[in-house]
Amino acid sequence: MFSPVTTLLPQLYEKSFNILVVLDYGVLMNDLLAQFRHRDVISMLDFNRDELEFLFRLTDRMLDSINEYRDLLKGKVLAIAFFEPSTRTRLSFESAMLKLGGSVIGFSSEESTSVAKGERFSDTIRMLDSYADALVIRHRYEGSAKLAAEIAEHPVINAGDGRNEHPTQAMLDLYTLYRLKGGIERLSIGIIGDLKYARVVNSLLYGLTIFKPRKLYLISHPLLKLRDEVRRFISSKGLQFEEVFDVNEVISELDVLYVTRIQKERFPDPLEYEKVKGSYRVTADLVRRGKEDLLILHPLPRVDELDTSLDGTRHAGYFKQASFGVPLRSALLALILGGLTSGCS
Repeated sequence: MFSPVTTLLPQLYEKSFNILVVLDYGVLMNDLLAQFRHRDVISMLDFNRDELEFLFRLTDRMLDSINEYRDLLKGKVLAIAFFEPSTRTRLSFESAMLKLGGSVIGFSSEESTSVAKGERFSDTIRMLDSYADALVIRHRYEGSAKLAAEIAEHPVINAGDGRNEHPTQAMLDLYTLYRLKGGIERLSIGIIGDLKYARVVNSLLYGLTIFKPRKLYLISHPLLKLRDEVRRFISSKGLQFEEVFDVNEVISELDVLYVTRIQKERFPDPLEYEKVKGSYRVTADLVRRGKEDLLILHPLPRVDELDTSLDGTRHAGYFKQASFGVPLRSALLALILGGLTSGCS
């Protein structure tokens, strides 16, 4: 007998993006499910196009029919270990786990843990690993999620490690482009803001090397340009981009404008932050010079770089973008924790 979940899985490829003909659903499903099961999520570079598109199709199902999965992860426990502040990422992971029937434990600040007493990061991870079936980690130090994955026996999901990466935000951003724009390859995308310290930018760019938009503009203050190692990498992957300092030069060409705040907390020197503070602002006047269907995205939170006058306009996609966090992370948790099967139950 097929379980309800089993009967839903073949539908995930009825409108596949790049796998147009699948003769054996079972083999393909088992293959992709096996690739996700008990998997760490440390970097966008660890994923290929087929895996991401499979995740997006399941996200569609979660978005439309989440109640059909409400007992999928019953008995499973997710540990949330946030050593840095978070609203959307932490709460969307918690909501996703609860909607799938699982439980959540954890903390949202370093001060509330034994780390504040001097406990080693590695000991904290070992303890959480013994309490839960998967861990979601956010930390101010680059490489912390990778270290946690080396220590833990259960899957580790990187929810942001310093200025390095934030892979599930990039998955969410790419899914938003598919959902609201129907794809990525035909788009001209501008990314404006702090390209030097914003980890969301790194992960998004790594994702765009897989899907390759028609044109990419990297827009920033000269002191906030993309770091050399990231620039070299995306160039080596054939991603076509142009660096510009004034958004007015390219606003009329853009299909999507992705805005990021200046990462004040990442600056090693406060004087450096003072030089770039308030150096750009996306306003209604700027957007009026863009395309009629220009889509504005922002990973949030915002400070003053994105004017609130845009919130009620047809261009504002950032609140919808944030709302996709729960179904996408539900799909990811379901795949990683092994709640889905394509065979008989």
